[in-house]
Amino acid sequence: MKWRAIRRFFNLVLGGLAMITVAMISAFLAMRLAIHGREVKVPDLSHMTISEASRKASSMGLRLQLENKFYSPNTPAGQVLAQFPASGTVVRRQWPVRVTESLGSQQVSVPDLSGQGERSVAINLKRVGLELGTVGQIAVPGPENIVVAQTPPPNAQGIDRPRVSVLMSQSSDAETDSFVMPSLVGLTVSTAFARTGAAGLRIVSAEDVTPTAAPAPVSNQPPVVVAALGPGIVSAQSPLAGHRVTKGDLVRLSVMH
Repeated sequence: MKWRAIRRFFNLVLGGLAMITVAMISAFLAMRLAIHGREVKVPDLSHMTISEASRKASSMGLRLQLENKFYSPNTPAGQVLAQFPASGTVVRRQWPVRVTESLGSQQVSVPDLSGQGERSVAINLKRVGLELGTVGQIAVPGPENIVVAQTPPPNAQGIDRPRVSVLMSQSSDAETDSFVMPSLVGLTVSTAFARTGAAGLRIVSAEDVTPTAAPAPVSNQPPVVVAALGPGIVSAQSPLAGHRVTKGDLVRLSVMH
């Protein structure tokens, strides 16, 4: 009689443990299903029109964000030229997919803006389908607030984007160390390094890019930590474009391949 009671007790204990184990496994599986049910693989949006890419992303539970527009001789105008994250990447639903739109081959001629004021520059660029990019200042003798240099130069061919940056004249006794941070998103790593270096900024890190030895500093410029200049495209930057920066400030990039 005593052994029966003990056996019944152990049977009840083992049964309870089995039920708890089954419940824990079921809860774990349910949690895994719930988590993975909120994940999705990023589709390949290349060569889709922006409207097609938007519908495709929406059907997958993702959000399309148009980041940049670039000229491309190989991708027709209006189609997706690049995307981030890359296709096949697993992300959560409602994740933003940033894309660059192709403008097709360059069809416009870059005008000569020298001697013009900023307002005239903006109007003349808009007239030919271009945009005003970064506006910098430099201390030079002569009239103030007129264009003394521009990038790209007049009549340039093979430009990457429909944006022209200008350098405006300023009084020689004005403060010229501070300026507006340019946009580097969508540029190749090599172009981003060239533009920040010319502005006196220092790139100290670039995600997904292997650092190499820095070149010897030029004149009194601080050394710049450079990276392997592969086919990467800048997907994010800090400081953000439009923020006020000073020569010598640090810039960090995120790069997609």
